[in-house]
Amino acid sequence: MLPKVRWIGLFFAMVSALTSRLVGLAAALLLAAIAAATLVPVGWQIRPGLHWLTEHFLAYFALTALFCVAWRRPMAVAATLVPLAVVLESLQALTADRTADAITALFAAAGVASAALLADLVIAWRKKAGIDASVGPKA
Repeated sequence: MLPKVRWIGLFFAMVSALTSRLVGLAAALLLAAIAAATLVPVGWQIRPGLHWLTEHFLAYFALTALFCVAWRRPMAVAATLVPLAVVLESLQALTADRTADAITALFAAAGVASAALLADLVIAWRKKAGIDASVGPKA
C-alpha cells in the first residue's frame, strides 16, 4: 500500500490533469469565438462598449492566460498566438465590411505577450518557492 502522501499527490495530479484539459477546452472555445467575431459582418458582432483596441488586448490576454494555464509553456503559447493574432487581423481585409488594421494587430500581440510574460513570471516564482504545479507546496 502506498503512503498517504503519495495518494494525495496522485489525487492532485489527476485533478490538475482534468482541470488542465477543461481549461484547454475553454481556451479553444474562446479562440473559436475570437476567430468568428473577427470574420463575421460588423452588424452581427456583440460589442461590450469598450474601445476596440482595449477589446482586442483583453480578449487575447484572456486567451493566452487560459492556454498558459492549460499548457504551462507560456513562451511557446505566445510564439503560436502572436502570429495567429496578426493573421486573424489580416484576414479582415478579405471581408466586405472590414479593414485590416496594423495597430489593432499590435494591441492583440501586446495582450498575448503581456499574459505570456506574466504566466512565465508566476511559473518562475513557483519554482523558486519550491511549489510543484501538480502537487502543491513541498512538505
